[in-house]
Amino acid sequence: MESIANLATEQQNEKSARLDEMSALEIVTLINGEDQTVAQAVGKALPSIAEAVEVITKSLSAGGRLIYVGAGTSGRLGVLDASECPPTFSVERQLVQAILAGGRNAMFEAIEGAEDDMQAGGENLKNISLSNRDVVVGISASGRTPYVIGALKYAKQVGASAIALSCNLSAKCSEIADVAIEVETGPEVLAGSTRMKAGTAQKMVLNMLSTASMVRLGKVYKNLMIDVKPTNEKLVDRARRILMKAAGVSYDEAAAALQAADNQVKVALVIIKTGLDAEEAKARLKAAGDFVRPVIEE
Repeated sequence: MESIANLATEQQNEKSARLDEMSALEIVTLINGEDQTVAQAVGKALPSIAEAVEVITKSLSAGGRLIYVGAGTSGRLGVLDASECPPTFSVERQLVQAILAGGRNAMFEAIEGAEDDMQAGGENLKNISLSNRDVVVGISASGRTPYVIGALKYAKQVGASAIALSCNLSAKCSEIADVAIEVETGPEVLAGSTRMKAGTAQKMVLNMLSTASMVRLGKVYKNLMIDVKPTNEKLVDRARRILMKAAGVSYDEAAAALQAADNQVKVALVIIKTGLDAEEAKARLKAAGDFVRPVIEE
């Protein structure tokens, strides 16, 4: 396995060689300048990101699950993205999951040794009954994290789709994966601190993977989150405003439709646009594969 010392993410950044002598404004200006290179690096990986979206969409359409696996910052970013999917897209919590090396406690405190346990990566996937319908996204800034490599190897062993997300080129985990996403973010302002540019890049890519996949699954109409789950006051208000924009109705009309649809925004939209009752709207959506546009524009 390649030495950590040779990885681009471990090199010293010449621009920050005097970091300890800089003023606060100089430090944050430098960090901001380096952060602006991240989107460009992600842009170069768009073809592989799109390929991964297609793999994820196919898996979820066939009844599979999306499983993020990572250690440290990479794993925590997976947890963050997975936890946002149920309220944003009204999917079951099990559909998009994240497994973090070291378990739940590692979300709140560093358990650094956990990332070196290659066997645990596979065992943790075995514990959730990973199957060939699922897709595993291994997240590793270095691209060589043993825990992630173990998880990807197990995924391949059971026939699940394997996607690798790393921030170095020719990453070790890429050799195992069906789809390799390599975002070359380069040396960090603080050498080796991959919670910085590498972490930002991973967050951007994970946003793309989950959002684009949900769009492809019919969870969005136009650019509106019509499957949002209105579980608090803010989200109830958002759901009503979504209906106002999508259907051209008043706030009160949107509220009434939402109540009739048992707080399901997508069903409420069909009720407004077609005049169907809730049960008929649900049946029509089911027949259309849960996509709104063909139902309301037929």
